[in-house]
Amino acid sequence: MTPMSPADAGTLRLLEEELLDPDVRKSPERVGRLLADDFMEIGSSGTVYDKRGIIEALRREAEGSVLRATLSDFAARWVARDVALVTYRTRRAEQSRLRSSIWKQTQGRWLMVFHQGTPA
Repeated sequence: MTPMSPADAGTLRLLEEELLDPDVRKSPERVGRLLADDFMEIGSSGTVYDKRGIIEALRREAEGSVLRATLSDFAARWVARDVALVTYRTRRAEQSRLRSSIWKQTQGRWLMVFHQGTPA
């Protein structure tokens, strides 16, 4: 895998941080603009979500939470032309998760196509 330029990695970090923001998570429109139509997630609970399912799950979760997860140990690498793998750790309250996402650049914008969270 090829490392990314700091500018490209910074863009992807900002997009990941946006998806951690409770205000964004409450908004189906804002989340929907960041996810590819064929998006898939394997949640930290083991549940598999499609785009519609994760938008609803994030909305419900964010309604009851004002805590924002912190992001650390961020890394981004090219895995193919216009496809990037992002890995990082999040912490919210006492919960720590290892996370990975695959982002694809399509028509000049980044869309997340896959995400996985693993309890750490």
